[in-house]
Amino acid sequence: MASDPVGALDLRPVDSLEVLILVDNVSDALLASTDVARRPRPALDPQPDHLLAEHGYSLLLTVGRNGGRQSILYDAGFSHATALHNLDVLGVGVRDLRAIVLSHGHGDHHGGLQGMVSRVGRRGLPLILHPDAWLERKIVFPDGVEIPAPPPSHMDLDREGVQVIEERGPTLLLDDSVLITGQVERRTDFEPGFPVQFRRTQHGWEPDYMVWDDQGVIVRVKDKGLVVMSSCSHSGVVNVLWNARRLTGVDRLHAFIGGCHLTGAIMEPVIPRTLQEMSALSIDHIIPGHCTGWKATHELARLFPNAFIQSSVGTVLRFD
Repeated sequence: MASDPVGALDLRPVDSLEVLILVDNVSDALLASTDVARRPRPALDPQPDHLLAEHGYSLLLTVGRNGGRQSILYDAGFSHATALHNLDVLGVGVRDLRAIVLSHGHGDHHGGLQGMVSRVGRRGLPLILHPDAWLERKIVFPDGVEIPAPPPSHMDLDREGVQVIEERGPTLLLDDSVLITGQVERRTDFEPGFPVQFRRTQHGWEPDYMVWDDQGVIVRVKDKGLVVMSSCSHSGVVNVLWNARRLTGVDRLHAFIGGCHLTGAIMEPVIPRTLQEMSALSIDHIIPGHCTGWKATHELARLFPNAFIQSSVGTVLRFD
């Protein structure tokens, strides 16, 4: 399904894009490097400075354009220290970070924000998020178990001197070379959002399955096409990919990186239709992670053997 170029945003192509998988659910020290994926050097001795994995996600993006390089952070992982620990193990600095983008208000994406802002050490650092990221939420499983899903702390971020930018629609960063999608247009009839989520309102707890704050990042690599990053894809990964084409007017999808939220009994029935629709989109590289789930990950690897790349903490994906 082709995107409609009418009113498309002018996303400027970059010469190169490097994506460091800073936090993810998987760390595999023995994965081999490829032309696209550069793996960290394996360390098998029992020392404390190993890369850590957790149920969270964080990407460090660096774009190269006209001889210059600029970076943003997309999410910050679950715990306070995991992203910082992995930066130290990898020897990567973030003091020149230009902005932080929050995919949505769940703790496995904002938990490391405060520590990261402290590490950057610069007041006024822009933090782009959807206003629904502040909602107080909970997850109610079919068996009745409830898990609170608190938002990031506005007070803590204010104390850190962050410049919070709330935006429902798309935002262009880094000289119009990085696009933050804002809330994703929903087109499919099979992607259910997050049916077990509720939010607190003045009338009590109400269903919040749409997760409107779910937003991704898009970079257009010169002569290659779009690289689409989506931490959880609560909008549905097919909606995420369609929306990227709609926003940019560019049909070619060079890579998808991120979570597809196809894990668990509620979401696994969506896997076959999702794979069917993704097959029609002709994606060059697929790097699923975080909440994709092992069943969907294995199916993606089977169905797209030439496109599939195993995600792992510390991997640098390079597109140029």
